[in-house]
Amino acid sequence: MAQGNNIQILNRKAKFEFEFVEEYVAGIQLFGAEVKSIRAGRANLADAFCYFKKGELYVKNFHISDYKYNTIQELHPMRERKLLLKKRELRKLNKSVKEKGLTIVPYKVFIN
Repeated sequence: MAQGNNIQILNRKAKFEFEFVEEYVAGIQLFGAEVKSIRAGRANLADAFCYFKKGELYVKNFHISDYKYNTIQELHPMRERKLLLKKRELRKLNKSVKEKGLTIVPYKVFIN
């Protein structure tokens, strides 16, 4: 795999609207066509936010455009996607969000 081929999607608005207290790197559950769209730079984090559902962390309003050569399945561009973190990190974040009223905002998506 060639180096220097990193793809990054940024939410530049988040740096101005929020103060970052901590940063985490999380995985995300995606389908193949969504990965190809992100590699093509066809994703937008502008209105994305994270929330907890049944102890799991999800991102909502993360827009990934349809991959034009996808013939396998129809994917909704704004569907909620599960974020993958360690249980310890999930518990800490869930506690912080409930007690302190903090918000979890996705800032950067990268594929390398």
